[in-house]
Amino acid sequence: MEIDLNADVGEGCGSDAALLDLVSSANIACGWHAGGANAMRDCVRLAMAKGVAIGAHPSFHDPVNFGRKEMSLPADDIYAGVLYQLGALSAIAQAEGARVAHVKPHGALYNQAARDPQIAQAIVSAVHDFDPSMAVFGLAHSGLIDAAREAGLVAIEEGFADRGYRADGSLVPRSEPGALIEDEDAMLEHVLSMVRDKRVRAVDGRIVPLHIHTLCLHGDGAHALAFARRLRAELEVNGIDVRAASRLTG
Repeated sequence: MEIDLNADVGEGCGSDAALLDLVSSANIACGWHAGGANAMRDCVRLAMAKGVAIGAHPSFHDPVNFGRKEMSLPADDIYAGVLYQLGALSAIAQAEGARVAHVKPHGALYNQAARDPQIAQAIVSAVHDFDPSMAVFGLAHSGLIDAAREAGLVAIEEGFADRGYRADGSLVPRSEPGALIEDEDAMLEHVLSMVRDKRVRAVDGRIVPLHIHTLCLHGDGAHALAFARRLRAELEVNGIDVRAASRLTG
């Protein structure tokens, strides 16, 4: 059994170098919610040195709200914005002798794409027009995954180690009770259920089928690194190998 572990990096929070020792895919902020040219270059170099797959982490142009505020924008604006951010990171990766293997939208852009077909299509079109060999990471069973597959792109279904789920498979909004799982033992049980048993227990107690290819580890919490190390060890104990999503699907 195999799973990809991914982490958002280049955001100016957490310890990117230490986190990249534990994951197989890195989602590098492209400057619109956090990061910038130097941070992108540093993360590309770190990922290359550690054998971690490089991905773009585009967002709405909203550094004030860390890209977590929902926006209503024309599809053409979203398309152009994603294309712009892919170009920035890809130029840096190319100069370092690397390539961008996947795209994972950030924050509000990610969540809105999961349920809004126009936003999902704008993102997918930008990826397809830029480089159709890039994979798209999206919330498992969401509209972004459907749009990517319809466009002929590789779609990587994602789960979250520290987030609560609703019975429809969507994430509990951060503003609601149950959004975050903070107990390490509960998180481990949550993760193993997703990875090994292909299901998750929703906040209302119902069991929801959930097939994921990649698992997101957030690196900005107080105990994020300690949990990441414990999770990696637990996966190994359970015979679950950690490999980049591009290798799992290829």
